[in-house]
Amino acid sequence: MNPSCNIFLVGLMGSGKTTIGKILARHRGLDFFDSDHEIVARCGVSIPTIFEIEGEAGFRRREICVIDELSQRQGIVLATGGGAILAAENRAVLKARGTVVYLRCMPQELYLRTRHDKNRPLLQTDDPLKKLKELYNLRHALYMDTADIVLDSGRQSSHALVRRLENSLNLSAIGANIPCTALQPS
Repeated sequence: MNPSCNIFLVGLMGSGKTTIGKILARHRGLDFFDSDHEIVARCGVSIPTIFEIEGEAGFRRREICVIDELSQRQGIVLATGGGAILAAENRAVLKARGTVVYLRCMPQELYLRTRHDKNRPLLQTDDPLKKLKELYNLRHALYMDTADIVLDSGRQSSHALVRRLENSLNLSAIGANIPCTALQPS
């Protein structure tokens, strides 16, 4: 745990990073950002269009720049894209500039959450569940290695998850003796 007021959410697509991030930011009085939404706003086109024109590598380059820029701010909650963790640069800046929270969710649950979403280019395949299992197997160790806090985001309500996360953040702040008002109990 490092002494920054920033909270960075990582996890696979559909794990609840944006939903949890918005609620957490509101509870904590912090600014909320979603790296995918920032990329779309800056490019003026959807993520599937970016993937179509630039490929995944082009999207990932944009993601590195956005995460580097946003993570330099203070007092934010940032929901990162599911694949952001693949870039060593992203893992390094997230760990150095805030508390990293891994919203862990099993592929079967992710499939139920994302199966009708056409804005997830990596899931536009004949077997999205198989793809989610592959992504989980590829990324899980990276999420675990980067995270300060791991929170299972299964089938409980968003508000219950935020309460659990706030408790973890408060306990971590006390244990690390962090003098940050953003991490004090609400």
